[in-house]
Amino acid sequence: MKNKMKLGVIGCGYWGPNLIRNFAKLEIAELVAIADTDSRKRSSMKRLYPKLELYSSGEDLIRQKNIDAVAIVTPVSTHYPLAKSALKNGKHVLIDKPMTETVEQAEALIRLARKRRLVLMVDHTFVYSGAVRKIRSLIQSGSLGDIYYYDSVRVNLGLFQHDVDVLWDLAPHDFSVMSSLLKKKVKEISAIGSRPVRRGEWKPESVVYIAIRFADHTLAHFHLNWLSPVKVRRTLIGGSRKMVVYDHLDPDNQVKIFNKGIHVKTDKDRSKVLIQYRVGDMFAPKVDQTEALELVCRDFIKCIRNRKKPDADGEAGLQVVRLLKAAERSLRKNGEFVLL
Repeated sequence: MKNKMKLGVIGCGYWGPNLIRNFAKLEIAELVAIADTDSRKRSSMKRLYPKLELYSSGEDLIRQKNIDAVAIVTPVSTHYPLAKSALKNGKHVLIDKPMTETVEQAEALIRLARKRRLVLMVDHTFVYSGAVRKIRSLIQSGSLGDIYYYDSVRVNLGLFQHDVDVLWDLAPHDFSVMSSLLKKKVKEISAIGSRPVRRGEWKPESVVYIAIRFADHTLAHFHLNWLSPVKVRRTLIGGSRKMVVYDHLDPDNQVKIFNKGIHVKTDKDRSKVLIQYRVGDMFAPKVDQTEALELVCRDFIKCIRNRKKPDADGEAGLQVVRLLKAAERSLRKNGEFVLL
């Protein structure tokens, strides 16, 4: 392909190499440069991808005129200054989750990208997974009926992060998926947490429970935990017609659809409300197994080329940051509901 778009990746830590791997195999773009402050990480990537240009800072990479777009895979505290610099230098930007530390920073990046007519996208990887895309199609088609509740568990033993607590580490995944699936207006949010583990002078929340009320009275609940003896990635979605269990760790049946529910009926003779239970079959649909991160990378490039809005655009990133900040305020108020 002529005139391939040229990309750079800033950050070669935990998640950076995964983005580098997926960008490197795309036929519709060319990965030409990476940046990281750690020379060992740069050298490691150079051995795998010998043609890459190496930079010791993100700003050095951003200033390169031959680079059209950058992916920022660095600590959240650096997202805003790096993304702002990239946009001002005319680069399209893909940012790791969460988008920014504050709502104001996210709004500023959206305004800047819009002004410069550049693509601003957030790496909400799970939104692009085959399982989530399948559930989204079920909800949009009306197969599940009215959604009654959304319940998610994301727990494991570690990994303790050095710069964020369990809320900022794990909740962006769940908030982005929920927002993608349920096109509902959030009314208020409550969060309670626990800090049993001290890391020097810092005691981050290691266990958090979050409740969200939507304007239409739908309820969502999230359990986040770094101290679980088992790893669980499971979401239950209850609808008036059918119910769904999404188990990310089940390689064979990530999505299960249950033809179960209730039917409310009034007995006129006895003036009573009768609850009838419906117990039907379980169906596990085929789910696309394409790596979600590959689809993220492809969507980023295609949206740049076709001047389209990504599924996980800046507004989606902003919504997740809004939820995180509101949950954070509720934590400091001992679980008091915070209006959005």
